[in-house]
Amino acid sequence: MLGLYVHIPFCSAICNYCNFNRGLFDEALKSRYVAAVLNEIRGAAALESRRQQADTIFFGGGTPSLLDPSEIGHLIDACRASFALPSDAEVTMEANPETVTPERLEAFRAVGVNRLSYGVQSFRDEELGRLSRLHSASRAAEAFGMARAAGFDNISLDLMMWLPQQSVAHWLESVDALIALKPEHASMYMLELYPNAPLRDAMARSKWSLAPDDDAADMYLAGFERLDAAGLVQYEISNSARPGMEAKHNLKYWTDGEWLGFGCGAHSTRHGVRSKNRSSTEEYIAAVATGTDLVVERRELSAEERLEDALFTGLRLTSGIDLEAAAGHYGVDIWEKYREDLLPFTQAGLLLYDGARLRLTRRGMLLAHEIMAVFIRSNVR
Repeated sequence: MLGLYVHIPFCSAICNYCNFNRGLFDEALKSRYVAAVLNEIRGAAALESRRQQADTIFFGGGTPSLLDPSEIGHLIDACRASFALPSDAEVTMEANPETVTPERLEAFRAVGVNRLSYGVQSFRDEELGRLSRLHSASRAAEAFGMARAAGFDNISLDLMMWLPQQSVAHWLESVDALIALKPEHASMYMLELYPNAPLRDAMARSKWSLAPDDDAADMYLAGFERLDAAGLVQYEISNSARPGMEAKHNLKYWTDGEWLGFGCGAHSTRHGVRSKNRSSTEEYIAAVATGTDLVVERRELSAEERLEDALFTGLRLTSGIDLEAAAGHYGVDIWEKYREDLLPFTQAGLLLYDGARLRLTRRGMLLAHEIMAVFIRSNVR
């Protein structure tokens, strides 16, 4: 089934490391934007010859929890009216701890949000300060408790590792604090500094440094080992969950699925075609109002590109790639095609091949980009 992604580009403040499509909150612009997204959702359904089935809705951003609960509810209603969604569809909303109250959370739950994803990033106040986050560690824990009290039984917490001045011991303090809250899902990412990130300048001014690469590897390995021991089992390079609580929407990205994206800068992948909406919020609203094509990038993937994408994303999963299924779908013997380039990684214990599946070991996940590059190198030759 399809996944539906709805992009909400507004933030209370711009984090100094963030490179997502976002801007500062503006009440009037927000109202116009929500109206435009509602029209895009309804228009997309009108183009279909029949009502399409979908089973997930994901509100990403930005900070979707800055919208009024009624606005989120209208967007959910539009998705349900335009697509065939089961009553128990997974409806995720990203939220920042400082944007929620007990009343707002109860209202979000009442309009149909059944999964929350909190951007916590750290449970140490000094690290949150370096990232220009608005919440404190205690506020993050409080927001989690509010969500539980509001009836949310599917909550994900995000953490970032390899932060400026962060030691392995400090990182594990945040991991332990996450575990103590007992969420259903956890995401743990390495900090990636894009070229013009303001955090780079802050690091230079304050003489903050990143831990050595070996420490970053230790953070990753030890962090996921602790999650495993707490019953949050790793199922993807950056994600762990209690059994049965994996992110259904995100799994579409990693299992060669299809999704439609709504809103400025949103991406879609359908029928082998990848597309992207206009990034500018104002341009997006104007295009919806005038009936102008929202898509600024549209590319039909070749059979080779679709295979590469399936291998890239499939290898992110701890279960790896089902070689028989891939052969049936793409008509290619994956192991035979890539064996010569993959053997050094299997011999080093970074990649496992058992005849039926190909999957990374946890240490192999630290070198995932290098291993995945094999699929491109082999096709270039």
